[in-house]
Amino acid sequence: MAIGSSSEVEYQLILAKDLKYITEETWKSLSKNITAIRKMMLSFNKKLNTHN
Repeated sequence: MAIGSSSEVEYQLILAKDLKYITEETWKSLSKNITAIRKMMLSFNKKLNTHN
């Protein structure tokens, strides 16, 4: 569920950038953060599944 939500946030940021609500620099920074958080969530999920 959280991974899907991160995709929704990513889409909203793309839309905000395209509509000029945020700058390209802001979008790049936030996009990098979302990617890092998504990687952490995937890693955590993998660790939880290997312990079962």
